[in-house]
Amino acid sequence: MIVRSKAPLRIGLAGGGSDVAPYSDLYGGAILNATINMYAYATIVPRPDGKIILNSIDNGGKYEFSSVEHLEIDDNLILLKGIYNRVVQEYTHKPLSFELTTYVDAPSGSGLGTSSTLAVTILGAFAEWLNLPLGEYDLARMAYEVERIDLKMAGGKQDQYAATFGGVNFMEFSKDEKVVVNPLRVRSKYLNELAHNLILYNTKTSRLSSKIIEKQSENVLKKNMISIEATHKIKEQAIMMKEAILRGELDKIGKILNFGWENKKLMAPGISNSLLDEIYRTAMDHGAMGGKISGAGGGGFMIFYCPNNVRYNVIKALTKFGGISNRYEFTNVGLTSWSI
Repeated sequence: MIVRSKAPLRIGLAGGGSDVAPYSDLYGGAILNATINMYAYATIVPRPDGKIILNSIDNGGKYEFSSVEHLEIDDNLILLKGIYNRVVQEYTHKPLSFELTTYVDAPSGSGLGTSSTLAVTILGAFAEWLNLPLGEYDLARMAYEVERIDLKMAGGKQDQYAATFGGVNFMEFSKDEKVVVNPLRVRSKYLNELAHNLILYNTKTSRLSSKIIEKQSENVLKKNMISIEATHKIKEQAIMMKEAILRGELDKIGKILNFGWENKKLMAPGISNSLLDEIYRTAMDHGAMGGKISGAGGGGFMIFYCPNNVRYNVIKALTKFGGISNRYEFTNVGLTSWSI
């Protein structure tokens, strides 16, 4: 028996950061994101020998353990261990024996939601194998709890839901920690045009997002009004972006992205830096109408809205920074799992 699963990474289009506690707990948050055809993958092969083998292909780590109810959390493959521990704790109440292999199409620290998407993918594989009674909201919530509560990994709430549901979604995060995912019925021609005009640029730099997120959370707790007001604006941006995309008013997207860029940088230090600022200026000088850093900021991927055919000028201009522009398409399918 072989059990497999995959879930898509996402591009955050607007509202990023308003889903991070304590801001979302105090004021509520709103996010607009869209999944793309880059994925996290997981394969589980049951074993009869009382061993657990964890194998992360992209990170180059492979570890073998005796089958136990709880794997010790250290610095190695903590997501894989954390998901396993929660599955045993909540469902099987006994050790399992298997080999788990994972791979992600984008590197850690890219800003495309890699760790949360991987958490969803692993949990989806266990749910397929063990026939766990997990609906979409249940699965996304459990993946969130493993990351943020069990493993104390800093971050927001959007990525687990994006990976689980897939598609273009407007997400609302209420003060009582309730999450509502609103799938948007965007006309295919608007999505195709958006994918054509929106460059996904890999800066080939990475960052430790937890440090930026921790500072952002600290600013809210300390009532730093510059940071809080900027996050209010980011939340407004999500509503603006939703209306523009649904109405097909794509000519407004660049301006909306630029509005978000200016406010995002006020949320916490480290979101941008001299290199990212120069990349942004260069893209704008060559025809981009707006852009943003993906994820928490500090590095990873950036996106730029390039109307008409200026994308080619922008891509050429950005080559001097050593990054690459990734081809992609939007996908409407979220977490998928199957058994062979």
